[in-house]
Amino acid sequence: MTSLREQDSPASAEASTARRVARYSGFRPEVQGLRFVAVLLVVIYHVFLDRVSGGVDVFLLISAFFLTLSFVRKLEAGQPLALGRYWLHVFKRLLPLAVLTVLATLVLAWLFFPEARIDRVRTEALASVFYVENWALALAEVDYYAADDSTASPFQHFWSLSVQGQVFLLWPLVFGAAWWLRRRAGWRPVPVLTALFGGILLASLAWSVHTTATNQAFAYFDTRTRLWEFALGSLLALAVPYLRLPRAARVVLGWAGMLSMVSVGVLINVQGAFPGWLALWPLLSAAAIIVAGRSGSPFGLDRVLASRPLVRLGDASYALYLVHWPLLITYLVLRDRPVAGPRSGVLIVVVSLVLAVLATKLVEQPFQRWAWPERDKRRLAVSVAVSLALVALPVLAWQQADARRAARLAEEAARNNPGAAVLQPGFEFRGDPEAPALPLASALRDEWVGLPEPCSGEFAPEQELLEQYCRQTPVVQDPARTVLVVGNSHMEQFMGAVIPLAEERNWQLVAVLQPGCAFAVRPEGDACHEGNEAALAYVEQVAPDAVLTTSTYAARMDGSAEAMVGGFPELVDRLTGQGVEVVGFRDNPRFDFDPYACAETHGEDAARCQVPVEQVLAPVNPADALRDRPGFTSLDLTDLICPGGLCRPVVGNVYVFFDPHHLTWTYARTMAPALEERLLQDPATGGTAL
Repeated sequence: MTSLREQDSPASAEASTARRVARYSGFRPEVQGLRFVAVLLVVIYHVFLDRVSGGVDVFLLISAFFLTLSFVRKLEAGQPLALGRYWLHVFKRLLPLAVLTVLATLVLAWLFFPEARIDRVRTEALASVFYVENWALALAEVDYYAADDSTASPFQHFWSLSVQGQVFLLWPLVFGAAWWLRRRAGWRPVPVLTALFGGILLASLAWSVHTTATNQAFAYFDTRTRLWEFALGSLLALAVPYLRLPRAARVVLGWAGMLSMVSVGVLINVQGAFPGWLALWPLLSAAAIIVAGRSGSPFGLDRVLASRPLVRLGDASYALYLVHWPLLITYLVLRDRPVAGPRSGVLIVVVSLVLAVLATKLVEQPFQRWAWPERDKRRLAVSVAVSLALVALPVLAWQQADARRAARLAEEAARNNPGAAVLQPGFEFRGDPEAPALPLASALRDEWVGLPEPCSGEFAPEQELLEQYCRQTPVVQDPARTVLVVGNSHMEQFMGAVIPLAEERNWQLVAVLQPGCAFAVRPEGDACHEGNEAALAYVEQVAPDAVLTTSTYAARMDGSAEAMVGGFPELVDRLTGQGVEVVGFRDNPRFDFDPYACAETHGEDAARCQVPVEQVLAPVNPADALRDRPGFTSLDLTDLICPGGLCRPVVGNVYVFFDPHHLTWTYARTMAPALEERLLQDPATGGTAL
């Protein structure tokens, strides 16, 4: 039985070391062929089935398998690990193809993608080349299983390469710990590594199962939920030399593993289940194939996997993974389709294979053979830095050029982009008729409305739940009114018209905006009940002069009707009974398409980008039923959002919406004068409504 501590005598040490090194030596062509099969599964499932195949998980396992074999050979031979050189070398090897793919994808995006998507594409290009794309996608709450791939990022597939790159930084530290224990305590590396990777596997798998069950969209891209897959590959590498099966068992195990691996995505829809325990299915299937190894039988799977064509394609598997996704997404954008058809799918796969083989032969392999960077670490560092700069510099320059252009246009916006002001009687346009509509696509991320400070002092919420949602304008000395804006993201965007009014009228403005939760008295069990109860308590704590909120929930273009927010009448009665005025903003329309992207693609006057208001809103504002209640004002800005009964993407050379149902801050600002007139003048009495 092997112990942790080395027991070899001096006389047998050299022979023992040679035997241990030999266990982990030798090229495994069948595993290289398996690498190609795993990536091909990913490509086929992406192109034809739009489902998870488990191929990426197998690819990660194989990466850890080869990485572990390489380091264990060094550890057993007593060689220095040279971690700094290793890190530089591995990224010098990975970056050339990645950089080529990123730059080519940026060119495709510049030529063919809607401008509204360019800013995100540029940001993710940087995230991809710096191996943090998985975190960018996780934090952006990207849905990996979205039905329409045409809206996906052309860099989305870099999530797995980012996880892999992070593990290539982390795993050598584990091997370094084993090296240190060997030097200091004389412990053999293989048992130490088995314990370390076993611990990582158990901890990461437990976290993966938990996070997949509670927040699957984030878990899918979380490095921590994937570490166990690498750990399994490392444990497999440590164990394979000791697993000796009969030839017949190897034949059966290999074919059974392959059948199991390719059937995962066909037999079950794993949507929402990965990367939890269900990922064990493809990983254990691949492990069975690797354990089967070289059977020596003419009927063994290894005769196929180790064949010259599959091994060569295995060499090109990295390139195949890189190129297939941007090709697919670009095709879907060009054809304006959610998925590829059978014929176009076959063409995409064939073109991807050809490009992968060419890129491997003409780019990856020459860079691998390039001797100059390998002479010292400084040269390796230079080659890595140059690779990163080839993406970072043009992307940053592109972003800066757009920022300067946006600043120039903003200076002329009052003249060239009047927005809702064109709807005022007697308006005469005096601007440049050739000026572009605002906001520019590169500035869309800045179109969310927000107040500058977290709530503090007398406006600090006692309710812990509201701390992250409460914002305020700087403290106003002796404010004319204290106004609370409460509700969801639609009320947030209406606030773009409220802020100028608050500044002009010396109001203290405070906002409590909870995603997806319109403000009302909600029953127990409702998803927004707890948040709205806290918001109600906060209103009573602050005792403002007025509360502004949305009173209705707009219809979608699926036939559902616009209606008053459930529990809204009870809210009005409760607050007005305490002397708080309530202003109910009618909800803005919701569409089943993106008006901004539609106008970019087809033109702002295209019929397909315009929707009659009766398709998205009720004939009469449902909240008008509460008009007679003292202290309540029903406010309808629909004629500003959809003038003339037609919801158009651009009004007054300003985009009205920046996504299917959120107003741009730029357009909301231009509604401020009309809002002031309506909010401060009660048409029924001629007095002020607020």
